[in-house]
Amino acid sequence: MKFLYEGISQESAEVGGTIEAIDRRGAIVRLEGQGITPTRLEVLETRKRSAGLFQGRPGQRETLLMMRELATLLRSGVPIAEAVGSLANSGHHPQLVDGFGRMSRHIRQGGSFSEALKQSAIVLPWYFHHLAEAGEMTGKLADALRDGADQLDYDLQVSADLRSALVYPAILVFSGIAAIVIIFMAVVPTFANMVEGDPEAVHWLGRAVIGTGMWFNDNQLLVGLLGSLLIAGVIWTARNSSAQRLLYQWLARLPLIGDWILESETGRWATTLSTLLTNRVDLVRGLELAREGLQLAFLRARLNEVLRAVRGGSTLADALSDHGAITGTGIDLVRVGERSGALPEMLSSLGELYDVTSRDRMKRVLQMIEPLAILIIGASIGVIITGVILAVMGGQQAGL
Repeated sequence: MKFLYEGISQESAEVGGTIEAIDRRGAIVRLEGQGITPTRLEVLETRKRSAGLFQGRPGQRETLLMMRELATLLRSGVPIAEAVGSLANSGHHPQLVDGFGRMSRHIRQGGSFSEALKQSAIVLPWYFHHLAEAGEMTGKLADALRDGADQLDYDLQVSADLRSALVYPAILVFSGIAAIVIIFMAVVPTFANMVEGDPEAVHWLGRAVIGTGMWFNDNQLLVGLLGSLLIAGVIWTARNSSAQRLLYQWLARLPLIGDWILESETGRWATTLSTLLTNRVDLVRGLELAREGLQLAFLRARLNEVLRAVRGGSTLADALSDHGAITGTGIDLVRVGERSGALPEMLSSLGELYDVTSRDRMKRVLQMIEPLAILIIGASIGVIITGVILAVMGGQQAGL
């Protein structure tokens, strides 16, 4: 097995690279025999490389792992051409390996890493390319790639938390809709004969429920088609970025969910800007780039005004305050960071603060969504059952 390691040498220097051993314990023994105390040890994947028809596209997690490995090799002192070439011969996803192969050829021909990364066809967030350029200019490419990987890891975690949080409410809603449709199609029509004799003797709610059930039963093909269109629409929205942005904009206007989305977006902006400034991207350029990652149009418009104010000579804290881009607490942190010369650190703290508050708000929103969905579905089923009972009672009275 091949392992990627980081460790401390006998001279107290940070070292890293790859090592082969039978198992993890054997790798530790080999490293200790070389006078290295391992601080990180990960197995390099060695699955068979195959560009089969059903291989699929590489996931973002796999891309993240490969970028972390590249950053580790560079921080360990491995030359860029050798590090990229090593990953081009690794056992990762064939598309990623092919991308690193193109990068390796470009670099060995004298090209820059940032240009090679753009031509590699590896799907990465927009900020990765800007961080690579800044890292090359400042000579801190390894740190820039590590920060980019950390930012990508943060974005993936936020997305994963959002998806996992919405799984149960979504299942609850779809199960409730399915239950209501089944009741209308299979249960309600059996009571249709109750209103055939004297419909006027039956309460209007009973007539409405029985009529709706009969319509569902008589138009099963149409109901199935509408259900299929609904499912297809949900799947299409989940895969279409433009539709997701429109849905995101609409959700941001809702009372509680809007505050949660706004805090999440602001926290992502602060974290991204902190990462860019840490890697020596100037403030104006950093504001331009951080703004590109926002999905809320109104927040992007506010930060565009902030950018104009900063270009005009205003401080970032004053510009944010004048245009109401972030909360008062955030403005205070930015002002302290500007005065102390620790703006990246303060922005990072601000991003963490917004992350915590948005997660808390997400939990509160979900705590309200679940009982609300149960209440609506239960009330709907209750209305249907009440209508059926009224239809039965009305039919019996008409028979008398």
